[in-house]
Amino acid sequence: MTFVLSQSNYGKSEVRLVKVVRTEGRHELSDVTVDVMLEGDFAAAHNEGDNRALLATDTMRNAVYVLAAKHDVAQLEAFGRALVEHFVVAGPTVERVRIQLVEHPWARLGEHEHAFQRGNGGDRVAIVSGDGHSVRFEAGIEGLELLRTTGSGWSGFVRDELTTLPETDDRILATALSARWSYAEGGIDYGAAWHAARDAILESFGDHFSPSAQFTLRRMGRAVLKAVEAIDRVHLSLPNRHHLLYDLSRFGLENPNEVFHATSEPYGLIEGTVAREQ
Repeated sequence: MTFVLSQSNYGKSEVRLVKVVRTEGRHELSDVTVDVMLEGDFAAAHNEGDNRALLATDTMRNAVYVLAAKHDVAQLEAFGRALVEHFVVAGPTVERVRIQLVEHPWARLGEHEHAFQRGNGGDRVAIVSGDGHSVRFEAGIEGLELLRTTGSGWSGFVRDELTTLPETDDRILATALSARWSYAEGGIDYGAAWHAARDAILESFGDHFSPSAQFTLRRMGRAVLKAVEAIDRVHLSLPNRHHLLYDLSRFGLENPNEVFHATSEPYGLIEGTVAREQ
């Protein structure tokens, strides 16, 4: 029997990078987690233990910090492109590079010039990949926590001998949304596009009666495509953060849809891709 290495990649994950841009009287803060992944001809290392073509992952980490000193980290896509261009050249047999950047938000404390609190609104994601000739940009959101206390139901679903869940036309709908999309080629203000996409998701989450998370997923996807012409398709993932009405009758109390048990597992997971018609 003969065995061959059909594919391989390696890199450095979860490089935590914080950069403070210090201008007189005001500081700007960027907090980013960077993942570096290299693809190419690494067969010698796997087959013969010959490491001469391998760039150490420790070197990859150092490169992230060195390039952060030279580039504007707040411009995620531009910083990602600089990393791609660096690693395509730095690795002797590297053929393709994929950089994922996840920006963790911090909010300024009022008008304070150099004090911050942890922000909300989800983590901004940028994925930049390239082979030295062309570069592709993807983006998204991680952990966008959303909740509505009414205006959501779940009824009319399949019922069989194993079904115990009651139907409802008034429930809490909660999720920690993740989304991914790619951009068309051309001059794009990536920061403005990302904020427009997130704003569309936020607005469409609460502007309708939701008969299901599936219905709301499609509505949010359509809103993103309407808001940003440079996005052709968006994939959304909605874990259902269940809030179960707690039974207080055993204590002689009524519970008029006010007291809930919030549970994280197990949970329903609703995913889908909304795309423009071709």
